[in-house]
Amino acid sequence: MKHAVFFRNLNLGRANCPTRTQLEAAFLSADAETASSFLTNGTLVFSAKSNAKARKVLTLACQSLLVECGFKEPAYLREVRYLGDLVASQPFKSVAPDSVYACCVSFLPANYAMSAKWPRASARGDVEILGITDTEVFSVSRQITKSPGSPNAFLEKLLGSAVTTRNWNTVLRLVEKHGDPLVR
Repeated sequence: MKHAVFFRNLNLGRANCPTRTQLEAAFLSADAETASSFLTNGTLVFSAKSNAKARKVLTLACQSLLVECGFKEPAYLREVRYLGDLVASQPFKSVAPDSVYACCVSFLPANYAMSAKWPRASARGDVEILGITDTEVFSVSRQITKSPGSPNAFLEKLLGSAVTTRNWNTVLRLVEKHGDPLVR
């Protein structure tokens, strides 16, 4: 089974962050069958025989990264097949690409319940939540001032919990490269 892991605040080679080689080696030494870094933003795809094994590999790899380079940010694990299902659901089908700065997906801790009372947009309107699952938030970012809205900052403040956000194109490319050919 292929799994993707999305680390918060990891940029390969930056201070207190692993290099590509260190990141992949941490997963391989934790008994992943394969490990391949995807881009430089802390996204990695690895293979493990089961979801339980994947969680164990992730735990051991995170311990190794802490010892190796002092990296201690959270990571969010998803099956690549599940990401393929998210892609197939077309969460941004109603969004005209030229009307937003970016379409984003934020990964939450498992089964984090969003309250219906929470705002679905930032006060400035530069982040708007379009959809929510038990473990992801789909949002758009707009550039109203000099800087575009940050779905990650908005959600972390709203939830009081660490999340990590990727441009939706990252997930599309990951599923294209690593996903099940029948799902694409």
